[in-house]
Amino acid sequence: MATRLDSKLNQLQQELPEGLLVDAAWLEANGYSSALRSQYVSSGWLDSPARRVYRRSRGPMTWQQVVISLQTMLDLPLTVGGRTALEQQGYAHYLSANVQTVHLYGPTRPPTWLEDLPLDVTFAWHNSLRLFPADADTPPLPSPTMYSAAGAQLPVRYSSKERAVLELLDELPKHESFHQVDALMEGLSDLSPRRLQTLLETCSSIKVKRLFLFFADRHRHAWRPKLDLAKIDLGSGKRVLVKGGRLDPQYDITVPADLGGQ
Repeated sequence: MATRLDSKLNQLQQELPEGLLVDAAWLEANGYSSALRSQYVSSGWLDSPARRVYRRSRGPMTWQQVVISLQTMLDLPLTVGGRTALEQQGYAHYLSANVQTVHLYGPTRPPTWLEDLPLDVTFAWHNSLRLFPADADTPPLPSPTMYSAAGAQLPVRYSSKERAVLELLDELPKHESFHQVDALMEGLSDLSPRRLQTLLETCSSIKVKRLFLFFADRHRHAWRPKLDLAKIDLGSGKRVLVKGGRLDPQYDITVPADLGGQ
C-alpha cells in the first residue's frame, strides 16, 4: 500500500508543476480519490487554498500561476486581455502602476473558486463572443508570453496589443478614462495594420470601432492610412458616449469637450 501511495505521489509531482493549481475534478480524472487528496493535504504534500482546489506549493501564490493553471492544467479557453494585457506588455505607465484586477476573456466563465483564492487581485471575466463572435468558430491563439513558475518557463496567453486595446475601448466610458486611453493610443505607434484590419472587420461593436478610429486619426500613426475603412462596418447614427461632450463629426460619437481635435 505504501509503495502504491509513493508511486501515485511521484506521479503527481510529475503531472502537477509546483505552484500551479488543479481542481478536484482534475485530480479525480487522473486517479486521485477524495481519500487520497485528503491524505495528501493532511501530510502537507498538497495545499488547498480554496474548497476543492489544490496545489503543490512552497511559496506564495501569484495571479500568473492561477492563469497558467486555468490555461494549461485545466485547458480552459481563457486569455488575459484588455487593460491587464496592455499593462503586462509594457504599457502600465499609461494606465496604472499596480495590477488590481486581472481581466480574463473567453467564451465560457472561469470557475467560481477564483473568487475564493487568497490573492490581492480580483478576476473579471468578459465574454469574448460579445466583441468577437467569430471566436466561437476559431478561438484566438495569441502569441504566448513566458512566465517563470515552478522552476520552468511556462506560457501565459495574452491578447495581442491590437486586440487588447479594442477590449479596453469596450470599457469606455463607464470603467475606463478617455484621457488615459488617449495617452495610451498616442504611444501605440507600432501596431500591425494587418492584424488591426482583421480585428476591426470581425469586431461586432460599433462603439469600439468608432472610438479606435477616432483616436487613431487623432494621433496620426503611420499604420492608420493602411487601414481599409470600406471593409469595416461603422454602423449609422450618433453614439452619445459623454453627456455634454462634443460631437466628433467624422465618427458621430461624443467625446469629452476638453479632448481637443486632431
